[in-house]
Formats: sequence, structure tokens, C-alpha cells
Amino acid sequence: MTPIMTEAELTEFMYRAFPQAADDFHVERLTPEGIVMRLRVAERHLRPGGTVSGPTMFGLADVAIYLAILARIGPVALAVTTNGSIDFLRKPAAGVDLLGEARLLKLGKVLAVGDVLIRSEGVEAPVARSSMTYSLPPQR
Repeated sequence: MTPIMTEAELTEFMYRAFPQAADDFHVERLTPEGIVMRLRVAERHLRPGGTVSGPTMFGLADVAIYLAILARIGPVALAVTTNGSIDFLRKPAAGVDLLGEARLLKLGKVLAVGDVLIRSEGVEAPVARSSMTYSLPPQR
């Protein structure tokens, strides 16, 4: 699956289409299987106890799969999540960013399926694993 959008084009798309999320989630690099995204962890992402909240980690997974898909099909804003699940495996390390490595498992004409491993930067063991399914708009 060769990307047709670059990291810079994906970033520009995020700022144009989803400015509310663009400051939190950053494209690190495209991979042959998908994409690596960074969440710059800030105080607003923490829950009581000082750990990154579950909804924040789910958001990282969702954005990572979304941009992995768009990198391969182009800037299609109407691709939407139809299913998502996440397993929280361990507490993220304190005071470091999270990296979400998304891998597309299927990129069809109607559905795309992928998974995401989320890790604390500098730590090998994943903190969460997510599976996402996206519905792709019909091509005209």
C-alpha cells in the first residue's frame, strides 16, 4: 500500500479539516503498513492520578487509523469510524508523549480495518492496543 499523501499533506489536512485536534496529534512518519502518530501529552489529557485518560488514547488510535487510510486514498473527509475497541494494557509512563503505530490490515472499496499499538515514548511495552474499522464513502 503505497501512500499517495505525504506527512506534510496529512498535517495540512488535519489543520484544515480538524483544527480542534491538529495541535494534539502529529504525524511522525508513514510506514509501509500505516503510520506513526504522536500525542504531545499535556495537562488536559490527564485524568485523576496523573495518567493519560482512556478517551485520549482512543482518540490517538482513531486519528492514527484515519490518517493511515487517507495517506493511501487521498483527503476524503467523509471516511468515518464504524467500529472501535481498545484494550488498556498498562499505565503510560509519566511526563512523556504517546506514540501510536497504526497498521492497515485491509483497505477495501467500502471498509478499512486496522490496529494500533500505543506506547509511551522510550518504552517498548505497549500501554494500549486498539482495533478500528472505517467506512469509506463510495467513489464517484
